Amino acid sequence: MNPTSPSAPLLALLAAACAAAVSCAPAKAPAPPAAAPGAPAAATQAAPEAPRPDPLTRPELNRLAVELDLPLFWIADRNGSGAVDPDEIATPWHHTTPPAWVASGAFTPAFTSAYAAMTRIKAEGHPRAGLDDAEKRRRDAVLAELAGGRPSLLRSDFREASAEDRVIVGHLLKVAELIEQIHAKQRGTTGMAERIPPDDPASRALFWRNQGPWCEQPKTRDNPDCSALPDRPPRLTGVYPARLQQDKKFCAALEARPDQKALLSPFTVVVEEGGALKAVPYSQAYRPEMEAVSRELRAAADAIQSPGEAAFKAYLLAAAQAFLDDRWELADEPWAKMNAENSAWYLRVGPDETYWEPCSRKAGFHVSFARINQESLVWQRKLDPVKADMEAAFAELAGAPYKARKVAFHLPDFIDIVLNAGESRAATGGTAGQSLPNWGPVATEGRGRTVVMANFLQDDDSRAALREATSSLVCKATLEGMSFERSVATMGTVLHEAAHNLGPAQGYKVKGKTDDEIFGGPLASMLEELKAQTGALYFADWLAQKGVIDPSLARLIEARDIVWALGQAGRGMYTAGGEARPYGQLAAIQLGSLLDAGALAFHRGEVAANGEDKGCFSIQADRLPAAAEALARTVLGIKARGDKAGLLRLREAYVDGDGAWKTLRGVIEERMQRMPFGSVVYAIER
Repeated sequence: MNPTSPSAPLLALLAAACAAAVSCAPAKAPAPPAAAPGAPAAATQAAPEAPRPDPLTRPELNRLAVELDLPLFWIADRNGSGAVDPDEIATPWHHTTPPAWVASGAFTPAFTSAYAAMTRIKAEGHPRAGLDDAEKRRRDAVLAELAGGRPSLLRSDFREASAEDRVIVGHLLKVAELIEQIHAKQRGTTGMAERIPPDDPASRALFWRNQGPWCEQPKTRDNPDCSALPDRPPRLTGVYPARLQQDKKFCAALEARPDQKALLSPFTVVVEEGGALKAVPYSQAYRPEMEAVSRELRAAADAIQSPGEAAFKAYLLAAAQAFLDDRWELADEPWAKMNAENSAWYLRVGPDETYWEPCSRKAGFHVSFARINQESLVWQRKLDPVKADMEAAFAELAGAPYKARKVAFHLPDFIDIVLNAGESRAATGGTAGQSLPNWGPVATEGRGRTVVMANFLQDDDSRAALREATSSLVCKATLEGMSFERSVATMGTVLHEAAHNLGPAQGYKVKGKTDDEIFGGPLASMLEELKAQTGALYFADWLAQKGVIDPSLARLIEARDIVWALGQAGRGMYTAGGEARPYGQLAAIQLGSLLDAGALAFHRGEVAANGEDKGCFSIQADRLPAAAEALARTVLGIKARGDKAGLLRLREAYVDGDGAWKTLRGVIEERMQRMPFGSVVYAIER
């Protein structure tokens, strides 16, 4: 999909809705010309605000805007009027070029038409006349999929920024659009959107949000009717030949080949020529887009004249070259040298994480673009003196053959995300922290960089929804001991990301084999995330014992980590395609282990904190540190020894096995899935 192409079907739909609604501007009024996001408001003629006899609530407007594929978001009812006002509107980044919704402080005809369309849908529902039963079921399933995600706004305002900064942002938005195109090729979805019926905006919205036609939400991902396309295509990635993917065990077949290292190398596409398989470097497979990204990155670097951004400029130039020659490790060097003290920007652009594809081997292209949040310096100064001690503690838990090593990683920078694109733009939820790179000398020598996305899903709507979902699962006294403030969630993420760099980490081998080779890609990914999250739980009390943080903060961090695990387990263990969900599975292992250790308890006869649901969890704070340490010893030992059988036993006990814990997992899933999960939308004003 082209993120900047105009949407003719959208304008036609709005015109039709306007013609049928009493609150619309006159039908003869022309639609405003398409304008780039953030264009000067005066460029569009203002129209008097039309009366709204049946105003939409803010949740209704934001939900219906998604269903009509409108880049429109009501931020907040700031004046308490109960009706949307011109200064309460944002325009999210989108696959279409949106009209200006506001001009000269008033709503434009485009907004009036859009509001009328939403009001009509609220009153009458989405039109279904002339559709057969199969198509009606599909469109209803699409609406259910969209309802599983609640828009969560990340808004960045560069209107008062320097001219240099605005130029940089402009070039990086173009980079993001190109990365979306590359990742669409990786996912195998290029061109699919053209098959969406023109009168079906909800399916266009699903395709944009999910980066493809397939449904992702727990309640709809297994529904065979749920697809953005009437022909319901199978889920086939673009980084392996389609023929291979007919066999569900094709990943294992590739891992068993003598040439598996070449075929499963992270920066290549597997293609079939004359019946033979070969690996093609990304720079060849996606050459036009890669060259275009390189040009935009160089242009952004050329715009930098400030001496204080020399480190950022060096990374932009190195990344631009890597898009031409696949020498990503050379770009990692200047990237790892950036930090909160030598740049105001954070950018990671290129191929990194592998969770998105069934074999968990191919690096997905993404953009994570942010401003540095200086609050991170406080925590860096607290934790930097104890990094070596943290490594020694992990080494003791891991046991032989692992030995403590000198660690040189950067403690997490806090960043305020401006935009995620490609692999890092999730349909709902997303990554709150990241430790990179995953390969190359910077990774193996412990010189990587870790970040915490401090503003991610931290809006008032998201915190309120999380508290409501949690109150359905935990007992009243336990809820009263929890904090949903950003600072507590951020600290848990800091410890998770730090733990990625400790103990047997990236590059660690057992008898010459990496974790991917020992466990297989998906299982290795889950184990690494289990190690990091268990490390976060363990280090909260460890830091309190060392006097680095207050014990009361440690208890809040531990409780917030339990909330995180409940949320991840609540989304299920497997995707619609049958692939493991690493975070869901590790959360199940953690929660099940803590229950067995008595650090968690489920009280069947007690009413949950919401006063409605019978049966609730409590945290036994006095037992939690010992239980976390025992689990850390088990998990680290498995990775240190390359003990695949031990990991499979854990997964069988807590993920795939039957019994009481599976029943409790069902309770968690049912209650957590009542609330829509946060779906991040990005508004960039410049």
